[in-house]
Amino acid sequence: MKNQRGAVTAEAAVVLPVLTAFAVALVFLINLGIVQVRSMDAAREAARSVARGDSIAKARSVAQRVAVAGAAVRIMKGAKTVKVQVSTPVSGPGGLLRGHLGMLTAKAEALMEPAVEAGAQP
Repeated sequence: MKNQRGAVTAEAAVVLPVLTAFAVALVFLINLGIVQVRSMDAAREAARSVARGDSIAKARSVAQRVAVAGAAVRIMKGAKTVKVQVSTPVSGPGGLLRGHLGMLTAKAEALMEPAVEAGAQP
């Protein structure tokens, strides 16, 4: 039987960085999911706000409160519908490469409430 002193240490030295990289990637993917859900919620809330008759400024404020910091909110109001797009820059783990990994975008559309569509104030 050969001497296997240090074999466990060598295996751990190889496995631990792989496990660490896997854990960082997992946390990064979970964070992406959270950012996407918050962006979707922000777009939906802003669209509902304008559809109820609130001002675009108020709807933008609602969206920015719900979305993550740094999100851009675009609101397009038509005669019968309102469309909202929330775009958030993606950063790497630990805030690395902020905005260089692309953008997460969420969109929502809502029909204007009948009273608002007719020009009445709620």
